[in-house]
Amino acid sequence: MSTNQETGTAPELLFVLLTDSGIAPDGPDTLAPLAAALQAQYPRAVTLNLHPPLRDAEGRCRWWADESPSPADVETALPHLIDRVRAEGAKLGLPWQRVALAGVGDGALLALEAVQAEPALVGRVLAFAGGYMARPEAAPQDVCVHLFHGLEDRRFSYRHVVDAAQALVDLGADVTADLLPHLDHGLHPALIAKAMEQLRNFIPARLWREALIAAQENERPVG
Repeated sequence: MSTNQETGTAPELLFVLLTDSGIAPDGPDTLAPLAAALQAQYPRAVTLNLHPPLRDAEGRCRWWADESPSPADVETALPHLIDRVRAEGAKLGLPWQRVALAGVGDGALLALEAVQAEPALVGRVLAFAGGYMARPEAAPQDVCVHLFHGLEDRRFSYRHVVDAAQALVDLGADVTADLLPHLDHGLHPALIAKAMEQLRNFIPARLWREALIAAQENERPVG
């Protein structure tokens, strides 16, 4: 776990970061640029890196044994992730709305599927260079889903991201989808910059509803 919050101050946010599969456990921290951007924008946030529990023959981390996951693989991986996210949020005294999942590649897939499987887990998902197992048939309640993808991603086609985003819009979800040209698979600086922009500017529908209700209450005549 890493944080640059001031000593003695309670954290306001928790970002749980999920790496892609195929990362060497003793290699460079591929999520460091994302963690740095998050902590620069949110000084009282905590970032926590979660690495895949499995190792392949070459010692690289993997969320599942095969190159491409099956529904059973995802179903097996989710309970441990969900329990860990809840435990870390409770340890910091944060409600689920102030916890976010951010994943890259297979980590993005796992983050997206986690909020489909478990209600009231996190308030936001940042999915980089990854997507759903299948077109979502339900919208996660009160969760902002942000999709960030390169148009030249040859591992996971952007077309799946567009299709999933359209499905979520049709289902009434809070979703954004940013597709950037000339980017292949990976956590590119341009995608991180776009994510910070969305975190700053995107207003969830829930807050619009609350503001509208408050405005209507204020407009009611007294007496």
